Formats: sequence, structure tokens, C-alpha cells
Amino acid sequence: MNSTPHPNRVSEEFEEMEMDFPVINMEKLNGEDRGAAMEQINDACENWGFFELVNHGISHELMDEVEKLTKEHYRQCMEQKFKDMVASRGLDSVDTEINDTDWESTFFLRHLPVSNMSEIPDLDEDYRKVMKEFSVELEKLAEQLLDLLCENLGLEKGYLKKAFYGSKGPNFGTKVSNYPPCPKPELIKGLRAHTDAGGLILLFQDHKVSGLQLLKDGKWVDVPPMHHSIVINLGDQLEVITNGKYKSVMHRVKAQPDGNRMSLASFYNPGDDAVIYPAPALVEGEEESSKLYPKFVFNDYMKLYMGLKFQAKEPRFEAMKATESTNLKMGPIATV
Repeated sequence: MNSTPHPNRVSEEFEEMEMDFPVINMEKLNGEDRGAAMEQINDACENWGFFELVNHGISHELMDEVEKLTKEHYRQCMEQKFKDMVASRGLDSVDTEINDTDWESTFFLRHLPVSNMSEIPDLDEDYRKVMKEFSVELEKLAEQLLDLLCENLGLEKGYLKKAFYGSKGPNFGTKVSNYPPCPKPELIKGLRAHTDAGGLILLFQDHKVSGLQLLKDGKWVDVPPMHHSIVINLGDQLEVITNGKYKSVMHRVKAQPDGNRMSLASFYNPGDDAVIYPAPALVEGEEESSKLYPKFVFNDYMKLYMGLKFQAKEPRFEAMKATESTNLKMGPIATV
């Protein structure tokens, strides 16, 4: 495993968990090791909610260019705004834990169904071009992964893509974040703990500065920074569709006292009007009670999530279950 942790930031615990963290070599899907690689993906989805991909088909040259231009954009267009925000709120001199603010500088690029790239100010043409190219590669990778999940789940090929499609196709966008050095990392989170609301998340993270952690068996586990890898995690919608076989997992970003951590999280989510519910093939028998999750319109879930992002997911599912009776007229999933 090629890993380049930030100097002086590797603890024994980190090294131990790094060895255990599921890392999938996608080249093995094309040979005699395919069965073992598919089982590794299935185990990661069932027991971690996260895994890391290497040899995923996106060129290292493209990823290097994305990283270079993202960091340049932060320095030129975002860094001073972040410093001004910190100063105006006195965040650099707090003496009690902050629970309503994240130590991050961020903006959002929407790719599908309609791009907003041309509307974002101060993005130069080279950055727009490379991010468009990168998003196309990520979209292909996301759809490949959804079909691998279908195969592992015993669902027909294309089922998850259809489930996400709605009437206008999926929502797909990238949250571009930087986590600058923080003077009080013990009091301020880079990003507070949460599960992701959507479908499949593809993360291109800094390979030198760590910070991302997931909650496993009641303990926070580091997601190892690896050069040119793509980290995958599952959102709430895949938990619903798989009827809990695969689960979304709480994760957070720890602020660091030194080093600026880059993070590009791309969310391949259902369309706004996509109807989400457990796949019939995964519900045992005909008993309604075996359906552990409700049926709802994705946008209704997102409206609820926006106010409850940093709380447990179970009450969100219960709230959607309570409104399910009003949504009985919803039809089957749309087809492409």
C-alpha cells in the first residue's frame, strides 16, 4: 500500500487501522481475483460504509492537475475570506468547544442535471475545464460502482442507477473544501460528525494532511490519506434501498494545527423526484414488517436533512415513515 502521511502525524493507532482499512485494487476486478475483490467490496459496504479505491481508471495526471488548481484557487480566492470570517467571529481565540461551526472553506459545483460551473465567480477557465473533465470521469466511476453493488446484492444490473434516476436523471455535484491550519483543533471540528444524505460519495482527499475519520464499533478510525486514491462512502439512500444490508456511517473531519487539507467530495445522488424505498428483491418474504425503511421522495428527505444533518439518522427515517401514508400514490421507480 502506497501511503504518504503528513510528517509527525502518524500514530501507532493510525498505522494499525490503516492496515485494516479496506483498500480495493480495481484492476483485480478484471482477472482471476475478481471474486475476492467483489467480496472485499461487499464486506466494506456491510461492515465499514467506506472503502478506498486504487487503480480506479482516473489518470494520475488529471488528479494532479485538479489538486494543483484547487489549491491555487483556495490561495487566490478563498484564503483571505476564510481568515476574515475567523477574525470576525473570534474563532482563533475561543476557549470553549464550538458546536455550531465547521473549520472549513468550501463551495459547491453542480454537474448534473444542469451544471452551474459557468455561474461560479472567480473560477478561471483552466480550472473549469479540468473540473469538468474530472466530473465526467467520476460520474463513470460512480455508475460502475453502483453496478458492482447491484452484482453483490443480487439486483439486476442497472437497478440502482434507475432507482436514482427520477424524471431528469441523478443529482451530481462536488463540494470543494479546504481545511486550513486551526489554532484550537481540540475545540473546533473541521467538519462535525454526520452521515451523508444521498447515494454514493466519491472523495479525492489530500494525500499529505489527514483528518477524515469514520465511526466504527464505537471508535473513531482514520481514513488513511493515499496518493491518487478515491475514497468511497455510502449515503442514507443506499441504506434505504438495501433495506439496511449496507449502512451509511457517521464520519467527521478533525481540524489540524498545521497543514491545509484539500477535500473534493463528489455526491452521486438521486434526482429530486426519485422515489426511494427498499428494493423488493432484498425484502424477505411478503411481510410488510420486513421492510425496515419507508418509501419517500428524495427531495422531501433532503428538506428534512438540511436542518438535522448533524444529528442521528434514525429519527430522519422515522419522520419519513410517519409521512409515508400520504405518499401511497407514488409509482414505481422511473426507467432510463
